[in-house]
Amino acid sequence: MQRLTLALTALLPFFAASAAPAQDRAGAFDSYLLALSWIPAYCAMDGDERDDPRCDDGSAIGWAVHGLWPQYDDGDWPEYCNTTERRPSRRETEAQADLFGTSGAAWHQWNKHGRCTGLSAANYYRLVQEAADRVTLPEIFDGIDREFRIDPDIVEAAFIEANPALTRAQMITTCPRGEIVELRLCLTRALEPTDCAPALTSRECNRTATTLLPLR
Repeated sequence: MQRLTLALTALLPFFAASAAPAQDRAGAFDSYLLALSWIPAYCAMDGDERDDPRCDDGSAIGWAVHGLWPQYDDGDWPEYCNTTERRPSRRETEAQADLFGTSGAAWHQWNKHGRCTGLSAANYYRLVQEAADRVTLPEIFDGIDREFRIDPDIVEAAFIEANPALTRAQMITTCPRGEIVELRLCLTRALEPTDCAPALTSRECNRTATTLLPLR
């Protein structure tokens, strides 16, 4: 019995190591999601609590970057990957506040998603900016000063009108609380629009009428 106990004790570290989840590997992914948030909805959900200046009265900001996220074709995604790239400095994240809203948000996007690209923080931030610059935001959303009930298909149609190369199969609209929160564009690793993997479209808003909150 003593020998059996000693043998099991010796094996415990092996079983513990086997049970631990594998760490996602930087650079190993299939595509990107560019997430654009409708800022009034983001502010109502948690932007106000984070003191995001985009939530200030009079900011009048509609669609803005949430993040650029590596994705797997099976609908899952890597996060908090091991990487040999150094962390961005406070100065580097502060320089990205205009893009992400706050330096804290810039740090979070790098830490959770940017690490998994295999890029340096500086190159990841440049890539996010490039992806955002390739999208023309629909002017129809400018100046919205009251709450609207709207079909998510209309939101997607507005983006297609402003970006004729896009199709509905390449975008996902989200409405977790019945409010339009995000429009997510599926992109190749070269930032070209691509059809969203079927596993991703399962997260799409399936309501025929949602709320579009007014600009602050």
